Amino acid sequence: MSKTPDLLILAEHADLMKKLNAWDIAYHQNDDPIVDDATYDAAKRRALEIESEYPQLALNGASSHVGAATSQKFKSFPHSVPMLSISDVFNESDVADWFNKLADKDVFIELKVDGVSYAARYEHGRLVRGLTRGSGIAGEDITENLRTIADIPHQLRGDFPDVIEVRGEVYMMRDDFLALNASAVVTGDKIFANPRNAAAGSLRQLNPAVTAARRLSAFAYTYGELSSRNWATQSEYFDKLESWGFKTTRRWAHHAHSMDEIQRVYNDTMITRADIPFDIDGLVIKVNSVDLQEHMGARANSPRWEVAYKFPAARGITALRDITVQVGRTGVLTPVAELEPINIGGVLVSRATLHNADEIARLGINIGDKVIVQRAGDVIPQIVGVAESAPNATTFIFPDKCPVCGGNVIQESGQVARRCVNSLGCPAQRIGELEHFVSRKGFDIEGLGTKQLELFISRGWIKNAADIFTLISRHGDEIKQLDGFGEKSVSNLNAAIEHARDIDLHRFLFAIGIPEIGEVTAKILARAFGSLAALRAAPVWKLKQIDGIGDVMADEIASFFADSHNSAVLDELLQQVRIAEISPSDAPVDGPLAGKKIVLTGTLANYTRDAAREILERMGARVQGSVSAKTDIVLAGTDAGSKLDKAQQLGITIWSESDFENAIKSNQ
Repeated sequence: MSKTPDLLILAEHADLMKKLNAWDIAYHQNDDPIVDDATYDAAKRRALEIESEYPQLALNGASSHVGAATSQKFKSFPHSVPMLSISDVFNESDVADWFNKLADKDVFIELKVDGVSYAARYEHGRLVRGLTRGSGIAGEDITENLRTIADIPHQLRGDFPDVIEVRGEVYMMRDDFLALNASAVVTGDKIFANPRNAAAGSLRQLNPAVTAARRLSAFAYTYGELSSRNWATQSEYFDKLESWGFKTTRRWAHHAHSMDEIQRVYNDTMITRADIPFDIDGLVIKVNSVDLQEHMGARANSPRWEVAYKFPAARGITALRDITVQVGRTGVLTPVAELEPINIGGVLVSRATLHNADEIARLGINIGDKVIVQRAGDVIPQIVGVAESAPNATTFIFPDKCPVCGGNVIQESGQVARRCVNSLGCPAQRIGELEHFVSRKGFDIEGLGTKQLELFISRGWIKNAADIFTLISRHGDEIKQLDGFGEKSVSNLNAAIEHARDIDLHRFLFAIGIPEIGEVTAKILARAFGSLAALRAAPVWKLKQIDGIGDVMADEIASFFADSHNSAVLDELLQQVRIAEISPSDAPVDGPLAGKKIVLTGTLANYTRDAAREILERMGARVQGSVSAKTDIVLAGTDAGSKLDKAQQLGITIWSESDFENAIKSNQ
């Protein structure tokens, strides 16, 4: 007899399923994912854990869930054979658990192409219907769109069954994706986040002519309904597919008979992933014998005879094409890695920060090397190591002149960063300040990006942040005459600016660009003072008394507000915006971690930085940006750096991800 879940478990499971359903609709119906793979996978794994302990929740839970309901835009048809998903595994141990139970250790390993699933039904060799996965039970009719894809034959060749539903993946070659987005920039069309989104959006067009223009590709790899079969293995089925006119991932496929061989293929594919001309997010490992596949059958939503061995969502390996240098809003020169584009965590990454010259030396990277790139949640992609050194690599030499204005570059004593000294005359520094001001975590003004800021600054229409709020009233008619602008775009920009006039205090403090003050510290200051006026009047000794504000931060805050230029800009800005003040309070909030000061560092496997912060704050913790003697706990993921070192030196409690998850469970 199964246990009865308590109210907390029921509420958590209901919340997870609500999120998963919303994310599935965004991904499968709208072709516009709203979370990355790591966040989705973590939520699904937690739902499955709950359903494993309380099977009565599985009926309408993640255990029986595939895809999303079909869209009303398309006709819907049932799949004659359910179109199931593949169970995901994320580490060698999980793969071994599955592999060791197999009666036959001959497995066939294929690439897991990051695209959109399709099912193409053939009768007497002729394509009669094409469907999306949809809910797995029914799919959307995309027959005419599939007919526009050259890799999907209209008529099969050779010896084929009377009826067969060929299943596979529609995807977009990386070069075709980059060309599509480059064209969209010129025409003003939608910019896609990654090739998978582009393929999905192109395949699910009501007008097949749009699909035809998008240069989609397709692989075939399995089948649904079948009238007869004359192949014994998955490998032989690939031979059949190619003889009928389909493309497969045969050239990247492997046979394996042991866990060592499987792991070797996995590791090798991770290294060569950037050389594959389309995006993949793992490997699919299948029992090679079709008889054994049929004998093993399926669970509610996935076959037992195959697993998807997923790559880490936050990491990838690609080639370092070049190193360029950016100049930030404070004049600091930051080297940037120009990468062979690679999909990491659902985002196509082509650039990554290298921080400074010392970091380049520490990593030992050279232009031409294959490097390991990391991205997690809202963290800027960064290089964490060299995967393979290039024999003809080029050493990077840091410039001694600013690449933007030609000013001298200095490195002050005791500082790692190198800085352009031309603070008043360097255009990059002014643009950087305003980019920060309008960013998502600041005033969040959509439509006012780098190109627009550069244009308006060059014409003298924006000299400081306050000028943004009078831009349209003063120069709206002139902007409408510029290339790329018009009545609607100016109206939209005006609406975004007007909406931004009302802002929370912590976002205002983040936006104005106080040195050393990020999002977390801005929240601490907002809670401590409640209003901008109170903060501006605070003496430096009072700032230093606030938990989470170190001596360097306190000095920077006091210096910022004492500067006459900054004060003049703030006074002008305050005439244009309305700041939502709060009641300052240092009282701890309820929860098992009430009042605990916690610092996050490194990369968590199952949580983005934002998700972990949100969970900790719900449990009463105060999440801080830096480690001090007053810090209670440091939550350290992989590749934790100086914050972990400092915590160890100070004897602060250090949590691993499993400690974090145990704290979550104890709160349920």
